[in-house]
Amino acid sequence: MVDSKTIRNAANLAGLQCQYTNAWGSETEVSDGQLLKLLESLGYDTRDDETLAAAVARKHKKPVLDSVLVLKQSDAMDIRLNSGKSARIGDFSWKLSLENGEIIEGTLEANLKEDRRENDGTVVFRLLEQSLPAGYHTLEVSRKRRKTPYRARLVVTPGVCYKQPSLENGKKLWGTTIQLYSLKTDHNWGIGDFGDLRQLIGDIGNRGGSFVGLNPIHSLFPANPEGASPYSPSSRRWLNVLYIDVTAVPEFPLSEDALQMVGAEEFQGRLQRVRETSWVNYSEVACLKLSVLPVLYRTFVERHKGNKSERAAAFESFIESGGESLLQQATFDALHAELKATDDSVWGYPAFPAHYKRFNSPAVQSFIRKNHDAVEYYMYLQWLADEQLAEVQAYACKKGMDMGLYRDLAVGVCDGGSEVWADDGVLCEEAGIGAPPDILGPQGQSWGLPPMDPGVLRERGYQPFIDLLRANMAHCGALRIDHILGLLRLWWIPKGDSASDGAYLSYPVDDLLGILSLESHRNRCSVIGEDLGTVPEEITQRLLEAGVHSYKVFFFETATDGGYISPAHYTSQSLSTLCTHDMPTLRGFWHCDDLRLGQEIGIYPDQQQLQVLFDERAKNKQRMLDSIAWHGHLPEGVGRDAMFVPMDWYLAEGMQLHLAAGSSALLGLQLEDWLEMDKPVNIPGTVEEYPNWRRKLSVTLDEMFAREEINTLCKRLTETRTRASNME
Repeated sequence: MVDSKTIRNAANLAGLQCQYTNAWGSETEVSDGQLLKLLESLGYDTRDDETLAAAVARKHKKPVLDSVLVLKQSDAMDIRLNSGKSARIGDFSWKLSLENGEIIEGTLEANLKEDRRENDGTVVFRLLEQSLPAGYHTLEVSRKRRKTPYRARLVVTPGVCYKQPSLENGKKLWGTTIQLYSLKTDHNWGIGDFGDLRQLIGDIGNRGGSFVGLNPIHSLFPANPEGASPYSPSSRRWLNVLYIDVTAVPEFPLSEDALQMVGAEEFQGRLQRVRETSWVNYSEVACLKLSVLPVLYRTFVERHKGNKSERAAAFESFIESGGESLLQQATFDALHAELKATDDSVWGYPAFPAHYKRFNSPAVQSFIRKNHDAVEYYMYLQWLADEQLAEVQAYACKKGMDMGLYRDLAVGVCDGGSEVWADDGVLCEEAGIGAPPDILGPQGQSWGLPPMDPGVLRERGYQPFIDLLRANMAHCGALRIDHILGLLRLWWIPKGDSASDGAYLSYPVDDLLGILSLESHRNRCSVIGEDLGTVPEEITQRLLEAGVHSYKVFFFETATDGGYISPAHYTSQSLSTLCTHDMPTLRGFWHCDDLRLGQEIGIYPDQQQLQVLFDERAKNKQRMLDSIAWHGHLPEGVGRDAMFVPMDWYLAEGMQLHLAAGSSALLGLQLEDWLEMDKPVNIPGTVEEYPNWRRKLSVTLDEMFAREEINTLCKRLTETRTRASNME
């Protein structure tokens, strides 16, 4: 048995919150048993009081100098040393190596600001009176008679995220938000790809739009294509290779074998059939693309690698910059493909044979040596995807779009993917993240995503977080961070337990936001934070001050009396939208299709509860109609009684222009709502009950932008946004 006081002391030091305010406003206590499980997942020895106390003492022993220090340029450059009571100030000197190679040196005695040796054994010295350049610097503190200096990574940040000049000057931008796989054209291979994305960028840019927002395009599982959720990726650092536009690969027209293969009547018939489906057939898409791409790799090897061409040099440079992470991803995909070919049940790394279950195992290293070409082939695919994504953003910039692409960073990774398989201690596999019970989800949510250990993040100088940001800020003008509240705290759930049996774990939010602002400027990438749900007061102001755009969904922006807040009163530092990927479409919401569908598939087994939802929806629709009418955006001919008003084109256009007239710097609208579609792309909480992440748009891009009403809407959106810009 472990004493409750010992458990709670350890939990507090680890950052676990022993109680929290639930969705109903009540204080909820976390049990000792759950805290103990979570402490164990964090690496504490919890066998008894003594072992837990020893683990606490070991993990939380104060170093003389913290391994990483994150400061804003505007902060005083004050450094705290846990020198000990008997330390002599004159024994210490320091050296600061700036990122640009400059060296600055000094002594503790000359720079002393505060001497607390007699109280808690600490001293504080000031490096410099002036601010340092933003960047990653190295601080060394030397002590007489000590052979090696104490060393810290000193991260100096701007403190505020980058914004495009047009945003800084008050311009109101609009764009579309899409699920890339859902795009339809007459030339893709059954799934929206980077070629389609380029076409959409042109369509939106030509009509006054400033951006196209994407779903996460992280690497999934080429060998298990039905594992299609973009929010449960194999790795967040690499790309989904099924988005490669095969015919746009430079090797395609050079390969006679590929041209003959694709040109064959049977292949063309399969392409036509997979294009015409209303839902993405991932298995067939993967079969088609992954039958041709190896042929293109062989052509690349013959035409470029053998001749050491410029293109070969570019590939080698990509491999070098990708480093160990790229090798891990490519090895995982190659090994997974080989194992899946002989055993279809191998869905992810937990199903691998024991000797292959870790990247650094001798068997995996032997596999890499023996299968060099297979591993390099998957590196080649990542290179192609990166090339094509970069070309899309370059095209957006060429067209003069203020932002171009905005990418989406998922909150975590699948527990069976490459990132967990190759993990070296940053991820906690004995826990998952989710959400505690709330009004919409009385059982809570468990997402099955292993979280990062904040203690290990600090030990690593936050490098895993930095690498993640750099990978996802590439080739885009903004990054949307899913569940940005996770920078402050995440709901941890012991593996195998229900979502209600979790606790919040705190993260070093100020450090993470500081690094986010630094990488934002370095990549010239704005930041959008998805801050929906129960938002702790302590992060709202932080996000605002850090220059992170809030996420405003019209349906959720209600006042205390139940009425809808005017979009003119939204904070300007925000992205506003009508719907999200986790919600019904505009038409589906208005006609309650989501409630009826939920009833059909068993989400709402309680008829009384369902009727309450129908009644509440009716009230909300009326309140929306009243708000839109009051602000003068309800088109003529649309009635005032929501019970008798359908969601037709006129009402949909009125709602979009109502939002466009608001104060949000960014406005994102879904193509589904332009096409008056009713089926959702995703129903949260379902797996087998509904084909999530598969529904395509109802028409091709060419057909969509040939419609007069859509072109008129784009024109009116541009005009409305311009007026909104001029009002501030």
